[in-house]
Amino acid sequence: MRRSEVMGPVLWVGLCAFAFTTSTVQAEHTATGTALKHKPALHRHKRDWLWKSFFLEEEKSNPPHHVGKLTSTKANDQTKFVIEGEGANTIFHVTSQGDIYATKKLDREVKSTYHLTAHLLNIATNKSVEPADQFNIQITDLNDNKPQFTQSYNGSIPERSEPGTNVLTVTATDADDPTTANGQLEYKLLNGTDDFEIDRNGRITAKIGFLDREKKSMYLLVVHANDMPGMQTGGSATTTVTVTVSDINDNMATFKKNIFSFDVEEDKKEDSVIGTMEVEDKDEEQNKDPIFTIVPHSSSGPDLNNVFKIARNLEKNGVLTLKQPLDFESRKSYTFDVRVHEDTLRSPPDSQGTNMITKAKVIINVLDVDEPPIFSKETYSFTLPEDAKVNSKVGGVSARDPDAASQSIRYSIDDQKCPVRIHPKTGDMYLDKKLDRELTPIHTFRVTAEESSPKALKSYVTVNLVVLDVNDNAPEMTNSQDLFACENDGEGTVIRTIGATDKDEHQTRFSFSLAKQSPDFSLIDNGNNTANIIVKRGGFSLEDRKEYLLEIVLQDGGLPPLHSTTTVTIRVCSCGTDRKDYYCKPAYAQAGISVSALIAILLCILTILVIVILIIMRKRYQKDAFIALGKSSGEIHEQLVSYDEEGGGEMDTNGYDVSILTSARNEGSLRQVPCLYNAVKRPPADRGNMAMMIEVKKDEADHDRDSIPYDTLHIYGYEGPESFTSNLSSLENSSFSDSDLDYDFLNDWGPRFRTLAGLYGVDSSHHDCC
Repeated sequence: MRRSEVMGPVLWVGLCAFAFTTSTVQAEHTATGTALKHKPALHRHKRDWLWKSFFLEEEKSNPPHHVGKLTSTKANDQTKFVIEGEGANTIFHVTSQGDIYATKKLDREVKSTYHLTAHLLNIATNKSVEPADQFNIQITDLNDNKPQFTQSYNGSIPERSEPGTNVLTVTATDADDPTTANGQLEYKLLNGTDDFEIDRNGRITAKIGFLDREKKSMYLLVVHANDMPGMQTGGSATTTVTVTVSDINDNMATFKKNIFSFDVEEDKKEDSVIGTMEVEDKDEEQNKDPIFTIVPHSSSGPDLNNVFKIARNLEKNGVLTLKQPLDFESRKSYTFDVRVHEDTLRSPPDSQGTNMITKAKVIINVLDVDEPPIFSKETYSFTLPEDAKVNSKVGGVSARDPDAASQSIRYSIDDQKCPVRIHPKTGDMYLDKKLDRELTPIHTFRVTAEESSPKALKSYVTVNLVVLDVNDNAPEMTNSQDLFACENDGEGTVIRTIGATDKDEHQTRFSFSLAKQSPDFSLIDNGNNTANIIVKRGGFSLEDRKEYLLEIVLQDGGLPPLHSTTTVTIRVCSCGTDRKDYYCKPAYAQAGISVSALIAILLCILTILVIVILIIMRKRYQKDAFIALGKSSGEIHEQLVSYDEEGGGEMDTNGYDVSILTSARNEGSLRQVPCLYNAVKRPPADRGNMAMMIEVKKDEADHDRDSIPYDTLHIYGYEGPESFTSNLSSLENSSFSDSDLDYDFLNDWGPRFRTLAGLYGVDSSHHDCC
C-alpha cells in the first residue's frame, strides 16, 4: 500500500479524535455550571495544515497520477487550495479541494525532491485564509539503471609477491539511489580466481605468492559488477583488467657453453677485444647482474689478471680484453676458467640445477705475427759539450727482431738537419756538425730501425742530444746607452749603474774595471754583477760640447774566464732637479768629405750644365723659326690654344683678339701664302682624322711652353657644353679649304655665335686659310 493511501485514514482519525475531545470539554463545561464560569478556558493549540510530505514513484506511466491531498481545518466550500514552487502548475496540479496530481512521468535521477508551498484562499476575496505552509513531494527510486565501468584498467604486480599484495582497484557507477539496494554494488571475478581475488569495494589483490613472470607475464581478468547485492534480480556490467607481472632478478646467469676458445695475434695492442663469452639469463636486461671472475688453473706462472680482463657489455655478456700485449715467442697459449655469479639474485633462484654452467673454460691461442724491430729503450738521451769535435762519438742505439727468424737490423736517420750521423749496422752515432748550445740547446731526432725481411718492417725511436755549455761567449754590457753628466754634478755623483749579461749557462759572476784610468770618472764594482760610474771631479760645462770616453773591461766567471772591452760615451748636459729633465747639445761634427761623395757632386753639376745648354739651344732654334715664319706670312701668326677641357663655345672668343683673323680673311694676301695650319702635314679629312689632328695640335701646344703666342685659331672638333648645339659636324666633314664650307647656319645658333657668324659668314671674297 502506498504511503499516500495510508495518510488519508490517519488524517481522518485524527480529525475525529480532535472533534470528540472538543465536544467532551464542552459537555463538562455545561455540567459544572457556574463553577466553570470562574475558571479561564484552556484552549489547545492545533495545527491548521494537516500534511508535510508526499511520495510518488518514478517512471510511472499513463499520467496523471494522484500524489496526495491537502487538508486544512479551515477548508470549506468558500475556500480553494493553490500551490506554487518547483513544478507547480506544470508537473503538479491541485484541485480546489486540495487533491494533487502529477501530469508527467518523473525520473528520480533527474530530480528526486520537489519543494512546494500550499495556500488556502477565500474564493470570493482571493485572500489567504491562513498562512502558507511548505511541503515536499519526494520521487521514490526504482532500479532502472545498470552499473557502468567508465574506464579500462591496467595493473602491475612484481613476480613472487606476497599473497594479499594490492594490484589495483576497479570502480563501477550506478545512477540509482545509493541509499537503497538499487544503487549498491558488489564485485566478483569471473576468471583468474586461482591467482587473484577481489573484495566488495573492487580491490584486486594477489591470492598466491608464487607468480612467475618467466611462466606467465600477463593476466586478463574479467570483473563483474551488479546492483541489489544478494538478489538475483538487478543490473550488472563487466570490464576487463590487464594485470602485468613485472620482472625481478630471480634467475641465475649461466654460460651458453662449457669451453670458449679464441685466437689472438701477438701484435694486438692493449685493450684489444679478444672475444665474447655469451651468457643466458631469463630475466629482463635491467635485472641481469652477472659478475665475471678469472680463475687460473694453477698458482704458478704469471698473474692472468694482469694479462686479461673480462667485463660485461650492454647485452650483459662477458667481453674478454687484453691488458698487455702477448708474445708468441715467450708463450703460445693460455688456459684458465671464468666464473659467473650475481650478487643481487633473489634467493632461492627459480633457475638452478646441474644444467646451469656457472664456470666455463677459456683457451687462448697466441698467433705468430711478423713484428717490427724492438728498441732496447723507449727513448735515448745523450749529452755532448758544445765544443766537441766533428766525428766525436755521441752514443748508440740498439734494436732486435722479436721474431724467431731474428732478421738483421739497419739503422738510419732521415732528418737532414740532424747534427748526428749513425752507423747503419751497429747503431753507433757520431757528431757530424759543430754544436752551438746558444742556438740549439737540445737536438731531438728520430732513428729508424728496419729489418732485412721482404716486408722491411720498421720501428722508430726518439733520441735527445743535450748540448752541454762551454764558456765561449764574452760578456756584454747592459744599461750603457745615453750616458750623460750634468753641469751641476759634483764629486762622487753616480751617473749610471751598468750591468752585464752572458749567453753562456755557467754561474754568472761578472767583474768590472777600466782599461785605462780617466781623470774625470771612476768605475766601482758593486760585487753583484753591477758597477757604478762615478764623477771624480765636477766642473762640467755645456759650452764645451765635449764628450768623454770610457773603456770598460768585463770579465765573466767561466772556466776559463772570458772578457770584453766596451767603449761608452758620456755627454755633458744641462739637467734639472734629480736629473730627470736634461738637455744635451749635439757633439761637434768632424769636417771632411769622402772621394765618392765628391765624385757624385761633380756628376750632378755636370748634368745640370748639360740640361741648361740644351734648353738655351732649343729656345734659340724656336726663335729663329718663329722669325722666319713671321716674315713669310705677313706678320700674321696663328696660336694653338690648348684646353684642359673641351672648348667653351662662344665664350672662347672673349679671351682673344680675333680682329686680326677678321681682317686677314678679307685680305688677298692670305690667298697667296698658305696659313700655318695648311702647312701641317695631315691625314685625309674625315671625322676620325679630324679628331686625331686636334689631339696632335693640343699635344704640341702642351709640350711647347716656350714658344711665343700665335694669332688666335679656334678649332672646334667638338662644341663645348655651353653651346646650343652638340657638334660642329660641318667642320669635321670639311676639307682644308674654306671655299667648300657654308657657315650661314651660325646665324641660327643664337647670340652666343654672333661674332663667329660675322667672321665666317657668306662673303664674295675667297681665302685659303681656315
